[in-house]
Amino acid sequence: MSPGRRQRNGHSIMRLLLRFMGFLFAAGTILFLVGVAAAAALIWHFSKDLPDYSQLQNYEPPVMTRVHASDGSLLGEYAKERRLYLPIQAVPKLVINAFLAAEDKNFYEHGGIDYPGMLRAALLYAQNFGSNKRPQGASTITQQVAKNFLLTNEVSFTRKIKEALLAMRIERAYSKDKILELYLNEIYLGLGAYGIAAASLVYFDKSVNELTVAEAAYLAALPKAPSTLHPVKNHDRAVERRDYVIDRLLENGWIKQADADKARKAPLIVTSRANGAHTFAGEYFAEEVRRDLFERYGEKKLYEGGLSVRTTLDPKLQAIARKTMANGLVTYDEAQGWRGAISKLDISGDWGVKLADVKSLSDIAPWRMAVVLESDDKSARIGLQPGRELGGAVSKERQTGLITLDGVKWAKVASGSTRGRSPTKVSQVLSPGDVIYADPLIAKNGKVVDGEYRLRQLPEVSGAMVTMDPWTGRVLAMVGGFSFDQSQFNRATQAYRQPGSSFKPIVYSTALDNGYTPSTVIVDAPIEIDQGQGSGVWRPENYSKEKYYGPQTLRNALRLSLNTVTVRLAQDIGMPLIGEYAKRFGIYDELPNYLSYALGAGETTVLRMVTAYSMFDNGGRRVKPTLIDRIQDRYGHTIYKHDTRECRGCDAPEGWKNQPEPQLIDHREQVLDSMTAYQITSMMEGVVQAGTATVMRDVGKPIAGKTGTTNDQKDAWFIGFSPDLVVGVYIGYDKPRNLGRTATGGHLAAPIARDFMKVALADKPATPFRIPAGIKLVRVDAKTGMRAGPGDTGKTILEAFKPGTAPPDNYSVIGVADADGRQPQPLPDADRSLFRPGTGGLY
Repeated sequence: MSPGRRQRNGHSIMRLLLRFMGFLFAAGTILFLVGVAAAAALIWHFSKDLPDYSQLQNYEPPVMTRVHASDGSLLGEYAKERRLYLPIQAVPKLVINAFLAAEDKNFYEHGGIDYPGMLRAALLYAQNFGSNKRPQGASTITQQVAKNFLLTNEVSFTRKIKEALLAMRIERAYSKDKILELYLNEIYLGLGAYGIAAASLVYFDKSVNELTVAEAAYLAALPKAPSTLHPVKNHDRAVERRDYVIDRLLENGWIKQADADKARKAPLIVTSRANGAHTFAGEYFAEEVRRDLFERYGEKKLYEGGLSVRTTLDPKLQAIARKTMANGLVTYDEAQGWRGAISKLDISGDWGVKLADVKSLSDIAPWRMAVVLESDDKSARIGLQPGRELGGAVSKERQTGLITLDGVKWAKVASGSTRGRSPTKVSQVLSPGDVIYADPLIAKNGKVVDGEYRLRQLPEVSGAMVTMDPWTGRVLAMVGGFSFDQSQFNRATQAYRQPGSSFKPIVYSTALDNGYTPSTVIVDAPIEIDQGQGSGVWRPENYSKEKYYGPQTLRNALRLSLNTVTVRLAQDIGMPLIGEYAKRFGIYDELPNYLSYALGAGETTVLRMVTAYSMFDNGGRRVKPTLIDRIQDRYGHTIYKHDTRECRGCDAPEGWKNQPEPQLIDHREQVLDSMTAYQITSMMEGVVQAGTATVMRDVGKPIAGKTGTTNDQKDAWFIGFSPDLVVGVYIGYDKPRNLGRTATGGHLAAPIARDFMKVALADKPATPFRIPAGIKLVRVDAKTGMRAGPGDTGKTILEAFKPGTAPPDNYSVIGVADADGRQPQPLPDADRSLFRPGTGGLY
């Protein structure tokens, strides 16, 4: 072929090639445009119904409410999702790096989507297609935020596309730190914990600032599959995944080799954190606070609002109250005798597993449930209930001990022909298979006897105690029963019982506030009252039944808790007026106009009674009982404060410039005249010094108070106070029944109050009760109430009188004449001794 022809052929081929290339370019351009259009259409399709990501800006996650005691210690936590929200600035770098190493090491570099990761996930999906294996995710932290906050957990390409689109939008709208903050606070990490702050507490009982490398790595391992990385049930797998995170931290240069080696060797030990009350013995108090919060703000605010609650609870006083109340209930119950084992258990094989399945009370330490393995005349060998691990498995440790005769000598027969007989052999009380409670035996020197235990039984009788600051109404301690785990019924606030003679100070203060004096004399003699409408005649009696003591001053009548004097006094001043004062003090909402109610026949609670006595103690000012000092919302703003007093001069923005001292202005109502409050307080001091509550003298400090016992000895009360502390104690069966012939407020309730106050006031000075201005202290005859003369050799006392009142100049008695028409006269001391203080009765 000639050169020219070859040249022409070459040009033809070149033209064909150029045309083909042009065709390919045109086709490619068309395909590209079609692809772009298709992609745009796809993005538009999935974007049109995307959730509004702008809501993340104002996101308020459900945060647990935390309740603290007055000293700041944690009392309780309430939440449906256990979460504490931490700003990113408060998260340690170690914790941040651990989660980045485990979930998204390029988080601060990518724009919301990890394309290499998506490619790897796509290839793996293709390999596993048809195998029913869950596709591997390639989600960045931003995508997880989009999914957790705005989408569902549906496994589909549609959700993944939406997730990616949202992630890109979120990245453009928010900073990396904001996105990471949302993630670290929202992610679920198992055991009911949401977010790193809650998880750190739940798994390790630590704040995030205290986490070690190994602990931070374990938490960072959990987002993949919290349930399959359980620290006990799946321990090996959990450790493997934790070590993987440690390796990634080392690989990224975020920890040193030595730190990594140490972290891998660290055992995975979880310190489980309780869900209930965190202050021992504070369960009833915490539950009462929870109810209060629920009533104030509703369920959502309580469990999701992130409230911070500072309560009035004094943990030290609460522990003392719990111990003394429990001891009092147990002492009474053991005196009634041994009722027998809780149940029987087959001890063949592994007794520990069987015993672990028996429900035991969790809040009565150091008591522990046990089973009798062997018994003979001298001792019984017991096996103590083993604990359970976090996963629920029974601990393999088996602990045993001995109960000797010293540990069962209290266990008298409770019923039958041999009732009250003390055991002479351990085998008379315990036999193999008996399920019981036991606690370490304490020797006479106060030391624990190693390996020996004392038999215990759960008391049938119950009761309550409330301790209050009389000046503010702050409840410092509350015991609602023997065990919250056994019964959540709070007998301090929910049990309405008859207060008996502990109500009498209300009657006497009503009289003192309306013209009577402590020296007013009323006859103590039999009385009959026609109740009308076919109800028959009521004949109130003193505890001494047939013993009456003639004319008595109001002071002596209260001291000896004389019922007929109280009834005559109520007749004289009228029940409507007493009812008004009872309502004013908050004891009853309405008091029927029946004279029996003057003896405490109505029903009220321990908290109400303690509140009323607080008003005697503080000079007659109204107090509103509270368990809460302050409530703050999730942002730290105070939304409730109990103290409503005005502080004038407390705000000094320019500092101290010799201005007048700040003043607290108290606007609270004066419920009772301050002088009347002192008079009734002084009279109740007499109850302690020489009346029905003489056991309280053992406290060794100025104490005033009043006992109370109801008809048939069904309820025993004592309410008493020092100048700055009020204590109320009630004992009785939940289904009321007789407590025993000598079971009175002076014998049962007062000793518990005494034991509490001896410890609670041990380091307090013996401060006398405050005497208000204007009160006159006049020396009078203790029996007649008349002014004592200069040469009076009889027993005299200093009596408190208001201005305008004075001791009587002549002897006059409110009451009835005897059969001969003569006014009854005071009994001589010899006859008065027939009624011995502290012998019990309706007082």
